[in-house]
Amino acid sequence: MEKMIEDVVLLHSGRGMDVLREYMDADYLEQAAELILKQQKGTVFLTTGFFVAGYAETDGPLGTAVLGQALTELGYQPVIVTDTFCKGFFEKKNFTVEYMETDAEPAVYNELIRKYQPVAMISIERCGCNICDDYANMRGESIRKYTAKTDILFEKAAVYGIPTVGIGDGGNEIGMGNLKEIISEKLSLVPCKVRVDRLVIATVSNWGAYGMAAYIQKKTGKKVLSPYEEIEEYLRAIVNLGSVDGVTKKQTMSVDGFSLETEREIIDNLHELVDRYAV
Repeated sequence: MEKMIEDVVLLHSGRGMDVLREYMDADYLEQAAELILKQQKGTVFLTTGFFVAGYAETDGPLGTAVLGQALTELGYQPVIVTDTFCKGFFEKKNFTVEYMETDAEPAVYNELIRKYQPVAMISIERCGCNICDDYANMRGESIRKYTAKTDILFEKAAVYGIPTVGIGDGGNEIGMGNLKEIISEKLSLVPCKVRVDRLVIATVSNWGAYGMAAYIQKKTGKKVLSPYEEIEEYLRAIVNLGSVDGVTKKQTMSVDGFSLETEREIIDNLHELVDRYAV
């Protein structure tokens, strides 16, 4: 069977995402890319930033930057919605950023939607409210007081008919509500309850975002998937701003415990696949 982009983003799976794949369409990542490409050119909200040990972790911002850049190349206007733990992460890429307070009322998110009129919303490694009405990290510890409730945007999107994509790698991220019963049963975790139109799972959420960019490149013919060197440079920039590995909690050039060598492997595999499609 021909290797799919979905296969690449699930390499080295060790947290149960390979288990969840059995309950999803084989081309779930392609479907997510297609959903975004169907939308008229306009603002796309991208929310990311996961609080770990006083900082935002390295998983999420990288994928957001890559996907945001890909959308920009296509004529969309990305707006990054996050909290102050990601301060300075996205301005270097010239993205518009909205920093949300942890105690912001739902009306603030309503106003954000009215202000930008987004045509779609994408979450990349962003904690969402779980079935116990809390916001928790991978260790089950509450991070409610450190987490702006950007998942409210996705709940409102369902009411307003705005298409949504959620990218996650553990079970506690926005979008995992699509499989919350399966996550509770098969992974013995307390899942996020927030649903999306298209759920993307990956071993590392960044890889899911890279996979979406790869499918966008495949379908449009535009070279929008960033090269590895660009991604490494951006990782170094956010680590210098304080970003930490979500698994080790250390300020190192790694993501979810994976080395730069593994990061390069994933990017090289994705480029190889899309280059093959181009031929």
